[in-house]
Amino acid sequence: MEFLVEFDVKLPEDAPRSEVQKRESGEAAAAARLGAEGHLVRIWKPPVEPDETKALGLYRADSRAQLDGLLRALPLADWMRVTITPLQPHPNDPANDRPATFQLPCPRLTAIYRLEATLGQPLDLGDTARGHRRIAPLTGGTFSGPEINGTLVAGASADWQTVLRDGTTLGDVRYTLRTDDGELLDVQSRGVRHGSAEVLARLARGEVVDPSDYTFRTSTLIETAAPNLAWLNKGIFVAVGGRQPGGVVYETYLVE
Repeated sequence: MEFLVEFDVKLPEDAPRSEVQKRESGEAAAAARLGAEGHLVRIWKPPVEPDETKALGLYRADSRAQLDGLLRALPLADWMRVTITPLQPHPNDPANDRPATFQLPCPRLTAIYRLEATLGQPLDLGDTARGHRRIAPLTGGTFSGPEINGTLVAGASADWQTVLRDGTTLGDVRYTLRTDDGELLDVQSRGVRHGSAEVLARLARGEVVDPSDYTFRTSTLIETAAPNLAWLNKGIFVAVGGRQPGGVVYETYLVE
C-alpha cells in the first residue's frame, strides 16, 4: 500500500540547539534506513514561509498500522503534525505498463479483521521427508474489524508447520472464529515465514522482533453458513502475520 504523508514540524521554542541538531541528524539517518527498506519512496520539500518546516513523503507499507508504527519511531515524531492520505492505483498512471486495449482493474486490499491469538506448547513430530514437522495449537484470542468481531475457538484451531533447513516455516493454519453474534467462521490459511538467519533465530528464542524485519504472509479462505456473512465465502483473502512471545497476530485483507 502507498501513502502520501505530509509533515509539519514545529520546534519547541525552549528546545536546546544541541537537542534539535541531534534529532535532525537522527531524522536523516531514519530516512536513509526507511529508503533502504523500501518504505520511503520519495520525499519533497514544498514552498514554505521562513519560519516553517514542512515535507511531503511517498511511503509504502503493508498496512496503515505498520506505517503508523514507522512514523511514531521517527526522532522528530513528537514535534510534528502528520497528515496521511492512503493512495490507490489510477488506470491512467503513466507508470502502468499494462496493455491499454483490455485493461484489467488493479487489485486493492480492504482490511477485514485483526486476530491476536495465544499459542500453546507445540507438538513436535520431528524430522520427516518434507521437513521438521510440528503442530502449534491456537489456544485463544480475539479478532476485530470494521464489520466483524469476536473470539477464536480453542480446541478447533492450530498451525500445522513445516520448518525447512534454512529456518523458513511453511504454515498450514486452520482456525475457527466465533463472532459476537454467535456465527462461526472456518478459516484456512497457507503461508510462509522467512527472513535472515539472525532474525529467525531470535524468533525461535521467543524474542520480540519487529515484523518488518521478516516476511510472514498467508493466502486465506473463509467459510461460513451465516447468511449475513455469505460474502466471506466468495472472497479471496491474504494476511500479514507477526509473531509475539506466546502468540501470533494476523491482519486479514480482502483482495478486491
